[in-house]
Amino acid sequence: MEPSVQRADALLLADDYRVPVRVPAIHRRLDRRGGEVMRRWITFDLDGTLMQNPFAGAIFPEVEELVSMETGSACGMKEKLMAEHERLMADGRIVDAYDWDAIVAGLLGELGVKRAVDIVEMVVRHSIAPKIFLLDDTILPALERLKREGYSLAAVTNGYYKYQYPVMEALGLAARLDEIVTPDRSGYAKPDARMADALPSGDKIVLHVGDRLDHDVAFARSLGVPSALIHRRLPEELIPLSPKERANSTALLPVLHSLAEKESGAPVQDIAPFVPTYAIRDLSELAECLADSEGS
Repeated sequence: MEPSVQRADALLLADDYRVPVRVPAIHRRLDRRGGEVMRRWITFDLDGTLMQNPFAGAIFPEVEELVSMETGSACGMKEKLMAEHERLMADGRIVDAYDWDAIVAGLLGELGVKRAVDIVEMVVRHSIAPKIFLLDDTILPALERLKREGYSLAAVTNGYYKYQYPVMEALGLAARLDEIVTPDRSGYAKPDARMADALPSGDKIVLHVGDRLDHDVAFARSLGVPSALIHRRLPEELIPLSPKERANSTALLPVLHSLAEKESGAPVQDIAPFVPTYAIRDLSELAECLADSEGS
């Protein structure tokens, strides 16, 4: 018997974010007696997985230019921003590491710059092509196909909602996702499994998709769910293999070691905790991952 679908739409004006936020419709599948059926969620990282944000290409350079104008000299603001981000990450303060308003304000105070910088305003202004873009042409069709197949889709990102939503809306991602889970709303950041508590209890995450080992593969492992590592430059010898065969191939190990070293800033000897369940080149390969994970 086909379950019915119940929709709930709402429009929220988020004063803190100064952008209108449409809360995506939540689809609740009902059986004949009105009882809810468990939803199957696929969760996605955003930056490096689905989209390019404007921070590196537009916002950080603009902040650096503004600070240079105020101080009268080049002060390497972009390098200072990234150094503070990395310091917070190394200290385990992952939630704080993505609060760019606080990071910028703190550095401006150290430099004696009294001018206020509004990062959210910059994000909204720079959320246009070619400063932002989807990372490949399979993304929107794949999300739409997954929705038709009955999956609920969520972004689980370490970027703050106020920075991510304007980009997602401009790229057509916000309309295709049911939930957006961020550190500022949940109080946690990947790889902390408690981020998943923001999704409705009783539902099931069937797959997490992301481009980072330390955040995404580790997040999936902490939840006990399959992970799909998206890497758009896989070695040629891996291309003919299935996503699962790639993950189990020794040919993937150099890729994993390279990613782990880039993420941690040092060589990683034990790569076993970061081996994904699947390795994909784009979202068109998710169907094969789901057929394997849900059929096993």
